[in-house]
Amino acid sequence: MHVVATAGHVDHGKSTLVRALTGMEPDRLAEERRRGLTIELGYAWTTLPSGERLAFVDVPGHERFLGTMLAGVGPAPAVMFVVAADEGWMPQSEEHLVALEALGVRHALLAVTRADLADPEPVIGRARARMAASGLGAAEARAVSGRTGQGLGELREALDRLVAALPVPGPEAPVRLWIDRVFSVRGSGTVVTGTLPEGTIAVGDELSLPAGPVRVRGLQCLNEPLTSVTGVARVAVNLRGHGVPERGQALVTPGGWTCADLVDVRLSPVGAARDGTGLPPRLTAHIGSAAVVCEVRPLGGPIVRLRLARALPLHLGDVLLLRDPGRDRSEVRVLAGASVLDVRPPALRRRGAARERADRLAAARPDAGSLLRDHPLLRAGDLLAMGCVPTGRPVCGDWHADPAYWSELGERLAEAVRRHAAEHPLEPGMPVEAARHALGLPDRRLVAALVRPPFAVADGRIVSGPADLPAPVARAVGRLRAELSAHPFRAPEAGRLAELGLGPRELAAAVRAGVLLRVADGIVLPPGAQARAAELLARLPQPFTVSQARQALDTSRRVAVPLLELLDRGGLTERVDEVHRRCRPQPPGGV
Repeated sequence: MHVVATAGHVDHGKSTLVRALTGMEPDRLAEERRRGLTIELGYAWTTLPSGERLAFVDVPGHERFLGTMLAGVGPAPAVMFVVAADEGWMPQSEEHLVALEALGVRHALLAVTRADLADPEPVIGRARARMAASGLGAAEARAVSGRTGQGLGELREALDRLVAALPVPGPEAPVRLWIDRVFSVRGSGTVVTGTLPEGTIAVGDELSLPAGPVRVRGLQCLNEPLTSVTGVARVAVNLRGHGVPERGQALVTPGGWTCADLVDVRLSPVGAARDGTGLPPRLTAHIGSAAVVCEVRPLGGPIVRLRLARALPLHLGDVLLLRDPGRDRSEVRVLAGASVLDVRPPALRRRGAARERADRLAAARPDAGSLLRDHPLLRAGDLLAMGCVPTGRPVCGDWHADPAYWSELGERLAEAVRRHAAEHPLEPGMPVEAARHALGLPDRRLVAALVRPPFAVADGRIVSGPADLPAPVARAVGRLRAELSAHPFRAPEAGRLAELGLGPRELAAAVRAGVLLRVADGIVLPPGAQARAAELLARLPQPFTVSQARQALDTSRRVAVPLLELLDRGGLTERVDEVHRRCRPQPPGGV
């Protein structure tokens, strides 16, 4: 189905025309019918000549109900603009047109009513010219009379052409149903209605309201019960959950939108605001059926920051309509459309930060690449909630990064690791958590993803090869290995190690660098000592004692006992009883 809203000056025959097209009464309230004036939104529907079903959202034309008019027009993808032939272009015609321009509506049809009372051609000419100047383009026009039926067939055909040209909505898009009516049904509970522009709602779905999660208990579209509805559609949703929804709130897909009360926007002034006089510091922002007071902070040029009185579910690219309700009613009160550029803007604390922010957003677009240049590191879920489909591969897990920023992070990490090694030469490497803090990253996994050779992650630290061993320690290790070359299992005593300049920290650094093997506290041997010892012990009659092993290795009991325990743990030897061990058979090439 399709949805079209009406627009136009009060008492120009909008409701009469809808009634003639559908055979239904769009005015719901007794007061509306008594006064002959649309006060609330009305709804009616019909089948077009092509067989397509079309629902009308009939809006009030009186200037006092402009907010209600915007609630009806906002979610609708197209408009039937109504002007009376006997009265022509009027003040509310202008205000409604300015509102459509601010909202960015680009699909419209002009219906000139009361063609039985006056020549419609002059009105058609002026109205089409005014609509074209506003950005609606060359809207098709039809002269009609709701009273006599003149031109209704041609208008139906024009409506068919209008809806055929509308973009196809995405059935998989996240749901945002702006609520324009709330009521209770005995035995069913709370029901809300609205225009679903895209996405799909099904019975059993869990959706979100500001008060919390709700579940869809039932659905109706054009008074027909359904199990699922895909936009565009007029829907009534029966909800089960806590809290009472209100008009102006939105029923949304959980996690599909960013609830924001602070947004950076690009203004498109309309009407009287085009003269460049600027905006008042306090306005009303409209989107969907929501009307929220906001404070306006100019940042520079067309870029401004809006602080909303309450958070709204928004995407980049959404358009807010800014209205000054304090203006005289003789003036057009719609001042601008505001296209959302950022729903998570940064704080502006430095002098000149506002100007810098405006310059940064001047060329911003509502896509993932532009968003990542402003927020250089975001999860896929954040991108989707902000209205941007992730492009390219994530850098780690579900994290996406701006390529230039990611490259810069890699350079900063390498410099941070080198600086840490210079300041802490005897530590095994920079702790990953310290690197995360140094780079200001939200996730340890991002640090690991940034590590490139010659660096690696080991035991929670970023390490490099033995070349990073401090020069004095490397020289001391060289002297020690020279002394061990003739008798590789005669580990020196603590005193000799101290003479060489190898205290506990230096030994630990050498072991971590892989240039010494730690057998036990204070006992170190050259790397590969385990394999060499196993080879020598395998030549002994099996099993063997500690004393036999000591003699074969040409070492002391102080070294032999912990070395045999190390070989046991490594699976090279095994105990036979309390006294004897034997070498375990090794696979080919094992030792």
